[in-house]
Amino acid sequence: MRIDLHTHSTASDGTDTPAELVRNAAAEGLDVVALTDHDTVAGYAEARRALPAGLTLVTGAELSCRLRLPAGADPDAPADGISLHMLAYLFDPAEPELARERELVRDDRTPRAQAMVEKLRALGVPITWEQVARIAGDGAVGRPHVAAALVEAGVVATVSDAFTDQWLANDGRAYVEKHELDPFAAIRLVKAAGGVTVFAHPLALKRGQCVPESAIAELAAAGLDGVEVDHMDHDEPTRARLRGLAADLGLLTTGSSDYHGSRKTCRLGEYTTDPEVYGEIIRRATGAFPVPGAGG
Repeated sequence: MRIDLHTHSTASDGTDTPAELVRNAAAEGLDVVALTDHDTVAGYAEARRALPAGLTLVTGAELSCRLRLPAGADPDAPADGISLHMLAYLFDPAEPELARERELVRDDRTPRAQAMVEKLRALGVPITWEQVARIAGDGAVGRPHVAAALVEAGVVATVSDAFTDQWLANDGRAYVEKHELDPFAAIRLVKAAGGVTVFAHPLALKRGQCVPESAIAELAAAGLDGVEVDHMDHDEPTRARLRGLAADLGLLTTGSSDYHGSRKTCRLGEYTTDPEVYGEIIRRATGAFPVPGAGG
């Protein structure tokens, strides 16, 4: 089985519609694909309707979180905390408390993106909010859409090149904070909704400051189910380090493409999850079940 548990559609910051994404996943020879748009479940219905025979859909979301460390815990940590992403799988999308938190995050996305555009314009970058809104379309607007506008303007060569200290990284010149869940609260909310939690790309240093391993241990003690190990932003030594940490903490380890369509260079199925780990995720989930394709 080929299993990719981290993808994005136009419901957030991907370039494939949910229908295109599941069709492309089947064409790439995947057996299972998870739809994990940022802080939204808006793509579920379309993905289900289009699901090809032979492909199973795992419903999920990538939740925006921020960890604030105790004073003195890490002298290098930003005072406002460290941004991180939590993959949530097979939760009940109608559970009201988690739905309310997703809505708060989504509602903050537009004013945040507008503020980033204003910062960039103040730095002399020739982009506009209308340009970013056009790129985002009906999706949940975010940094990748602003980054795509920087590419259009010829400021950077690729979307990934915009995620630096000079531009949109977590400590970058044009970065703007947004409403983000406390990761311990995210674990609690997802568990209460019957879901399973996996810390997305936890040591992706190119994205900015990462949480210390001691914090990952605390998240594990609070009920975190796993960590995403095989990811394009982790080199081999980092993956080995994460596997050792996961073994010590009793965490599941996953692999995923973090596919965004043409917005990033990664391919569907570029990294995959072991079938036994996938089976354990299904076993732990009670909020929803994988959807087998019937030929949409």
